[in-house]
Amino acid sequence: MKRQNVRTLALIVCTFTYLLVGAAVFDALESKQETSEKKNLDERRYELMTKYNLSEKKYEELELVVLKLKPHQAGVQWRFAGSFYFAITVITTIGYGHAAPSTDGGKIFCMFYALLGIPLTLVMFQSMGERINTFVKYLLHRIKKCLRMKHTEVSMANMVIIGFFSCISTLCIGAAAFSYYEDWTFFHAYYYCFITLTTIGFGDYVALQKHDALQNNPHYVAFSFVYILTGLTVIGAFLNLVVLRFMTMNSEDEKRDAEQKALLRRNGQTTIRTTETSGNFRNIDQTDDSPVF
Repeated sequence: MKRQNVRTLALIVCTFTYLLVGAAVFDALESKQETSEKKNLDERRYELMTKYNLSEKKYEELELVVLKLKPHQAGVQWRFAGSFYFAITVITTIGYGHAAPSTDGGKIFCMFYALLGIPLTLVMFQSMGERINTFVKYLLHRIKKCLRMKHTEVSMANMVIIGFFSCISTLCIGAAAFSYYEDWTFFHAYYYCFITLTTIGFGDYVALQKHDALQNNPHYVAFSFVYILTGLTVIGAFLNLVVLRFMTMNSEDEKRDAEQKALLRRNGQTTIRTTETSGNFRNIDQTDDSPVF
């Protein structure tokens, strides 16, 4: 079996194993808490229905109104700043879910907008990641040269280490800023930055949703937009290194296989020519040695 096929098969097995392990861990960590919260909420629901003499239908209507009002409690979402924020979450595939088009026209436009915007954004971040990695590689080479180090070549390990610490620094800077502006703990702000910059976007923590920040705090809005786009570029550059290494491994294997096939083909043709030539010489020798009557 080819080395590329073995590697792909190993990746599939590792991915599904990783999924199974993740499911088991999340089950162990979250299931008990979920059951407890559900029980408490059911008890609270029963208390409210009894206290205010609400029927099941009336309570469901009230619940629906509260759910519909929740997005509006964060302020106006569809002015230009809020729409720009939403557009970022669409084309970067973050998708918090804090806002969504309610009109049919908005939904249709969103689908076409995402269809073109997502690949455009992926290509842009890919290209920017490559440029950043090239620039960092050049800087490391110059630094090693200035320090007169024995080996001035920049290895993949050097690039990965720099990329890793760049990601950690970016997350820490964002966590410090968002914990200050949003009154979150540093851990929760760090979690928000990680979920955002990896484009997971659960939506359990969303910035710019307090005190009408989208309209009243333009500096914080600008910082948030710049941070998200810059952070995605940094994370993209780091992931580009990892993906590029894997793609390079496959390319190297394919090139090696092609060279081996070409070599075997040339050797086979040489062997055939040698055999044919030897056969011709034998025929000539047999003709010369045959007796003449």
